[in-house]
Amino acid sequence: MASLRDIRKHISSVKSIKQITYAMKMVAAARIKKAQNSILASRPFAREMDRMMADLYGELGEADLAGTAAGRLFAERPAGGPLCLVLVTADKGLCGSFNTNLLKAAAAWLRENRGRRIYVIVVGRKGRDFMKRLKGLDLEVAHEMVGIFPKAGYVHAQMLSDAILKVYDEKPVESVTLIYNEFKSMMAQRIVNTPLLPLKRHILTEGADQGRRAGQFAFEPAKAELLDALLPRHVGAQLYRTLLESQAAELAARMNAMEAASKNASELIEGLTLKMNKTRQSMITTELNEIVSGSEALGG
Repeated sequence: MASLRDIRKHISSVKSIKQITYAMKMVAAARIKKAQNSILASRPFAREMDRMMADLYGELGEADLAGTAAGRLFAERPAGGPLCLVLVTADKGLCGSFNTNLLKAAAAWLRENRGRRIYVIVVGRKGRDFMKRLKGLDLEVAHEMVGIFPKAGYVHAQMLSDAILKVYDEKPVESVTLIYNEFKSMMAQRIVNTPLLPLKRHILTEGADQGRRAGQFAFEPAKAELLDALLPRHVGAQLYRTLLESQAAELAARMNAMEAASKNASELIEGLTLKMNKTRQSMITTELNEIVSGSEALGG
């Protein structure tokens, strides 16, 4: 049986852990409101950019896109070439299944594309460490970005966009796939696995969902120049939304995980306190029995 001293030490360590988990919960709760407002504000812009690009693409012909940067990003590439994966995870743990679900989704995608050359761009320390531990795959971490959460900004999205476009330009990759956690509510997140490049695939999957409007466009400057100017902003806007979605989802997951951990710690403390009281009672009863027995022996 554990001594009173051991039980008290156990209670003291659980209380210390509870203080940490409660503090982490409060920090996440303080940040989640701002993160939630940011993502709610960015969604309409990103969706309208998708819709506008879908509308513009519907107005263009092959001659309009030929030889332009827009054509390069829209055009389908030959099948069977290398692939690029953009994985967005958290920098830290203690956020429930947030990172685990992302890494499972990434592992499933890698299994589906086993035997292909893979270039990986990772955001978040957890994803970077996971990719560097993988063995037996033709995989290269082309770019990494860590330490940006929970203060991700548009500048980070622009840096990520530049890195993706560089890989897309310099490596003959067939497509770029994006995997991240989308913020659904304070209690739920959703794993998103979506094509980012070529833009034709992205627009057919994302822009089509928004519905195409009848085209009434007057182009100034020329169509190709307009698209060349819009494309980097479009990719940056989608990546900015992705970072904000992941950031809000991580904070919500951490707040819920730390709330559950604090509750479990409280229950554990109650159980240990009850055990300590029972142990103390048992010790007192034993001492009283010894005293009574000693008195009877002396009296006899």
